[in-house]
This record gives sequence, C-alpha cells and structure tokens, in this order.
Amino acid sequence: MVKKILSTFDREMKNAAFRKKFEKEYKDFLLSEVILTLMENDNKTVRKLSKEVGISPTVLQKLRSGKQDDVKLRNFVNLSRACGFNVVLEKGSDRILL
Repeated sequence: MVKKILSTFDREMKNAAFRKKFEKEYKDFLLSEVILTLMENDNKTVRKLSKEVGISPTVLQKLRSGKQDDVKLRNFVNLSRACGFNVVLEKGSDRILL
C-alpha cells in the first residue's frame, strides 16, 4: 500500500483553527476580487460607481481593497447591476433573480 504524501496545505487544512481562519480570509478575498472584476469589466472608477450606487467612495474603496469584509446584499446587487450584471440564486433547476 502506497502512503499518500500530503501537501503542506493539505496538512494545515486538517487543523480546525487553521481551516476556519483560512475559509474566512478566503471569503473576504473573494468579495474583493468580485468587486474588482465588476469594476474592471465595465471600466468604472470608484467615484463613478459609488455615485451610481449611492454609497460613499470610501466604503467602495474599502470593499475593493479587502479592508471591509461585509456588504449589504442591496449594495452588492446595486453594484452588480451598475456594472451590467445580475445576481442570481440557484438551487437545482430553480433560479431567483435578485
């Protein structure tokens, strides 16, 4: 029987505290990346987009940079729409457009 050699990442992910911290930080990173991608795809500046959505440029910049890791659903939907995207919830064959 050949013993599988785990990567450093795989070994660390077995540690519950490490895994919990990693998962939170990864979600924060994803939010920042999604907002950056939305803005880049539509060539929107922080000031222009924040004005369209009705949030302060400071809040948008904090979300963009990852310094703020939570966003109201309403603001996320409005950000998405201002950049030409829709937010959709899916479960099986059911789809809900937000």
